[in-house]
Amino acid sequence: MGIDTSVIWAVIIFFAVFMYVLLDGFDLGIGMLFPFARDKRDRDTMMNTVAPVWDGNETWLVLGGEGLLAAFPVAYSIILSGLYLPLIFMLIGLVFRGVAFEFRFKAKEHERHLWDKAFIGGSVTAAFFQGVSLGAFLDGIAVSGRSYAGGPVDWIAPFPLLAGAGVMIAYTLLGSTWLIMKTEGELHRRMVQVARPFALLLLGAIVAVSIWTPLRDPAVADRWFSFPNIVFLAPVPILVLLFITILLRSLRRQPHRWPFVASLALVFLGYSGMAISIWPHIVPPHISIWEAASPPSSQGFALVGTLFILPIILMYTMWSYWVFRGKVKADAGYH
Repeated sequence: MGIDTSVIWAVIIFFAVFMYVLLDGFDLGIGMLFPFARDKRDRDTMMNTVAPVWDGNETWLVLGGEGLLAAFPVAYSIILSGLYLPLIFMLIGLVFRGVAFEFRFKAKEHERHLWDKAFIGGSVTAAFFQGVSLGAFLDGIAVSGRSYAGGPVDWIAPFPLLAGAGVMIAYTLLGSTWLIMKTEGELHRRMVQVARPFALLLLGAIVAVSIWTPLRDPAVADRWFSFPNIVFLAPVPILVLLFITILLRSLRRQPHRWPFVASLALVFLGYSGMAISIWPHIVPPHISIWEAASPPSSQGFALVGTLFILPIILMYTMWSYWVFRGKVKADAGYH
């Protein structure tokens, strides 16, 4: 029995996209939290918490996209054809966010508010359209044979728009709990206040998606609620309730790391639930990973390089976060 390279590639792409959501999520969340911090010093502190690491986060997005092209070219052509507009809007948002990040500190005082607005707008746009793209993907992409059969604005529908709002909520919660861990003083206290309602909003979004998805797709309902699946998959919703409780309780004490850890767990559980719902389809609900796969020789060739470079990416990512650990101040950076 040979190695199923399609499954390996599906896991790699799942992991790469999750790492992007994990690392760039709180980064985008900080941009959406800027309106909650009007003071210049607070905004400087917020940006300083991610200044040494933010531009490496997109590495995972590139890995996921290029992995999809190399391993599942049919899925790549269909998904990008169906999601051209939201993905373009997402990239535009990332460009504005990145440019604002670099130029805000160099701008004159009377011009800085323009870069603040670009940072906020870019973060909101990127986060919302990432969610819209995810929602349109889960909602199902129209396929005829091995080609996209829908229109350019099929993604404008209730479920993708709900997913867009849900991703914005999740990223804002990640950003606020990251700042709880990385800051102190008044900014720290304000982020604790912000995190509480966003934790409840995220729980509401998870519940809404969890109800909507099986009602919309009988196959998903059967996946989750048939026996014995319901027994094996029950830990997912149970863990969601556990970590939302841990998050809310930790916010009532003297929070530091635990709110961020609990937020990461909630995002991981939501992401895992999505993967469970669509497996083994890579273009829901029509095309499986094996139907969309490139030849095994092509997958194997690309896999050799990926398995070599993936540990390197993980090591320098962990090293950068370890080096810049600790609390951050606007005037002194890390200490």
